[in-house]
Amino acid sequence: MVDISELSYALDTFYFLVCGALVMWMAAGFAMLEAGLVRAKNTAEILTKNIVLFAIACTMYLLIGYYIMYSSDAGGFLPSLGFLLGDENTVDAVLAGGEDAPYYSARADFFFQVVFVATAMSIVSGAVAERMKLWAFLAFAVVMTAFIYPVSGYWTWGGGWLSELGFSDYAGSGIVHLAGAAAALSGVLILGPRRGKYGKDGAIYAIPGANLPLATLGTFILWLGWFGFNGGSELKVSDVTSANHMAQVLVNTNAAAAGGVLAALVLAKVLFRKADLTMALNGAIAGLVSITADPLSPSALSATLIGGLGGLLVVLSIISLDKLRLDDPVGAISAHGVAGIWGVLAVPLNNADATFGAQLTGIAGIFVWVFVASAIVWLIIKAVMGVRVSEEEEYEGVDLAECGLEAYPEFNVAKK
Repeated sequence: MVDISELSYALDTFYFLVCGALVMWMAAGFAMLEAGLVRAKNTAEILTKNIVLFAIACTMYLLIGYYIMYSSDAGGFLPSLGFLLGDENTVDAVLAGGEDAPYYSARADFFFQVVFVATAMSIVSGAVAERMKLWAFLAFAVVMTAFIYPVSGYWTWGGGWLSELGFSDYAGSGIVHLAGAAAALSGVLILGPRRGKYGKDGAIYAIPGANLPLATLGTFILWLGWFGFNGGSELKVSDVTSANHMAQVLVNTNAAAAGGVLAALVLAKVLFRKADLTMALNGAIAGLVSITADPLSPSALSATLIGGLGGLLVVLSIISLDKLRLDDPVGAISAHGVAGIWGVLAVPLNNADATFGAQLTGIAGIFVWVFVASAIVWLIIKAVMGVRVSEEEEYEGVDLAECGLEAYPEFNVAKK
């Protein structure tokens, strides 16, 4: 006869793995979104970056990142260094019961965490699109996924000093999304804008993406994957309370995304006199990022409002970054960074256990660490191999320069 603890363990492990698979599917969403928002001549290269960065993230997190994040001392600042995953749970440990008994597979935990690392790295990909060298980007991905992200992950989810301080981030508005945006911002500052994006006297020239249907598909894929992103962060589903929590998390995640779309679309209409699809897409992502720090505590209406404010912020942020001549082709810094900060700050509004002081400290700690560490790595890469393609290669398109092929070879693509 099978012990009930074994059934619960099997159910929670299966739920965790399925949620991880949904988050993995977000890699396809990022790939499609970015491929739709870049020009046709840069599509194959952005797709190459997305699939290779996922492979790098999985490998580097397996080799060292997971150990750094979850094998270091409680309450600490400096992580321990080590390799690989450690042992799997034994049947005896599961059947022993008690508060310390594992309730899902250790391998399921790694699988769920590794796809979060890839998500953070995917944020960087879109922000530096259309002018960065492929191999420079991949070199950065190695360091980001092996060390930079795991260190701040240790401070928070790994039980480090921010966790001890009381920093609260249910599924990663700050830990994942702000971290990715901070790395992207440092890269954008060092890389510079695309040629032709900004003119004299503050002129800003739109560079439209090649495939908005693809970008819209990517956004829907991300929306779907987010149910695993936030839902899996409940960590358990085998009892009534946890099951109800997961249902609330999914309802709120969906509500926030819808609020983000509507708010961004209305604001775009007010500002531009047009229903800007790209702003609506970023509104959905901003709404999702905003609710990720706490999709459990708010009511569904509150979640809609949190996502709606995220949608407003992303539109204003995209406009502001353009005025500052910070060229982010897909709006990643705004959708993940600005909305991520808002999401972390919104937690105490509905969760009495969270404090604004701890939340602000967490935002500052994550941003400063990731931004400074990333800038150092970018500068080293720039000195060793360069980070930007030549002016001619940028004009012809990085597809040919970096990949030797085109995503749409049958089209006669006009260069600009």
